[in-house]
Parts: sequence; C-alpha cells; structure tokens
Amino acid sequence: MKEQVEPISAMMELPEETRAFLARLRPEDLQTLENGLRIINSVLTVGKLVKWLLVGGIQMFWDSVVKLYGWVRG
Repeated sequence: MKEQVEPISAMMELPEETRAFLARLRPEDLQTLENGLRIINSVLTVGKLVKWLLVGGIQMFWDSVVKLYGWVRG
C-alpha cells in the first residue's frame, strides 16, 4: 500500500476478507493488536541482541581456548 493515503482509499485497496475482519474489530481488539505489535517488535529487537551476544561470546570463548592450548603446548 502507499505510505500517505487517505484511510478510506487505503481500505478500498485491501482484500474483501481483510476489510470484513477489520470491520468486526472492537476498540479493545485494536488496542490488543497494537500492544501485540509492540511486543513482537521488542522480541525481535531483543532476539537480534541475544544472537550477537551469543556470536560474540562463542568467538571470545574460542579465542580463549586457542590461547590456552598454545600456552599449555608451550
């Protein structure tokens, strides 16, 4: 969909099933969807952070093992 369009024209571009679904939503449902999207965004952000912490941790551990092996081997 286009970035800057009027809500009415944006709704007309949606498939019929989607418009029917949105028409059935109550204000509480919309708030729940908004909160859910925020939670999903947070989980994805934290997931990326954890992934890079694991990658960095594995790299640091491997470097320590290699240094220890070199030190023990003499």
